[in-house]
Amino acid sequence: MRTPLIVGNWKMNKTASEAATFVGELSQHLSPPPTGVELVVAPPFTALESVGRVLGSGSLIQLGAQNLFWETQGAYTGEISAPMLKDLGCRYVILGHSERRTLFGEQGDGIRRKIQAAFAHGLRPILCIGESLAQREAGSTNEVLTQQIHESVSGFSAENLTSLTIAYEPIWAIGTGRSATTEQAVAAHQTIRSVLAATASPVLAEGTRILYGGSVTAQNIASLLASNQVDGALIGGACLQVDSFATIAKLASITRSIGV
Repeated sequence: MRTPLIVGNWKMNKTASEAATFVGELSQHLSPPPTGVELVVAPPFTALESVGRVLGSGSLIQLGAQNLFWETQGAYTGEISAPMLKDLGCRYVILGHSERRTLFGEQGDGIRRKIQAAFAHGLRPILCIGESLAQREAGSTNEVLTQQIHESVSGFSAENLTSLTIAYEPIWAIGTGRSATTEQAVAAHQTIRSVLAATASPVLAEGTRILYGGSVTAQNIASLLASNQVDGALIGGACLQVDSFATIAKLASITRSIGV
């Protein structure tokens, strides 16, 4: 059974001091901690140190980053390397988010190099893939997902890929308040798993966690997790409020513990 993973992507929100206060309050709201679920917060780079300090090494909540650059060091002004993130206590890193693709022009080969850097330095990459509204309406969702997976993970060993998580994030649902239906999410997750099986192996595909992202809230998390194809969520706006994120974490724990 794949352990559900709930990831809060803070995007460009919260100063270092605000972030430290937030995770302190979140930890209190999650006491006693929910069981059978893995929790990650991904603050801005500027808040990673302060958040990591508050969480400490024994916290239920793990630290993630929102991006990295593929080189370990050098003349790359404004970039952050995998060793830097590792040194701050990060375990996960989000890569290929649609906002990185659409706003900053990230492409398949660049994303693949970032995944390679994450693997090389012991970080667990969360690869984001998803289609636009025009692509969905054209009936090309499966083709888009297949291409994005092939561009990003082809050529990696099965050993590397065991630490990969994939987040299906339909672009038309991110920040719009319009979430994919459970049926739409499940269908996309099944496509992703079948592509992984063909690209790597059926065993790897069965063991890979696939998250849903796109207007996830406390109101729809239980229905999304009702299918065993959906292994958690990558959350945007709803993770910026303590009550909301804590509720989602608890509902994820309850939903899976009762075998829904």
